[in-house]
Amino acid sequence: MTRITIATLAALLAFAPTADARETRLELSLQELVSSDAAKAAGIDGSVSFHLAGQKVAVASRMGEGVANRKTNAANKSDEEACRWVALSALRAFQDSAKARGANAVVDIVSYYKKNEFRSSTNYECHAGTFVAGVALKGTYAKVK
Repeated sequence: MTRITIATLAALLAFAPTADARETRLELSLQELVSSDAAKAAGIDGSVSFHLAGQKVAVASRMGEGVANRKTNAANKSDEEACRWVALSALRAFQDSAKARGANAVVDIVSYYKKNEFRSSTNYECHAGTFVAGVALKGTYAKVK
């Protein structure tokens, strides 16, 4: 190996452990996200409503649980931008699954990142790193009145 190759490899290895070590936890408003123009652009069409655990909603019937675990490229994006984008992807997955089951809502939604539950009646949890942001949501498909 040439000296330049060895020096390049040594530099890459020196910075590799810190390159993806950052994992910033954010809490963001689900309602703000669902009502945004970005949600409409992502295909969230309003045919399925989303309700976090702790929100009051009249459930007529429950139709099973689901998990939407999504990751997105966070490079060259703010943490908030990456988190909104990946959360919309998770909500779109919930919407598609709900429609396939004949449900018109997903209720009792909790954040489920790395299988750790975070409950809030207003916010979802996102984890943003240097290169990747992730959102995992768990909820129950339902018909609501």
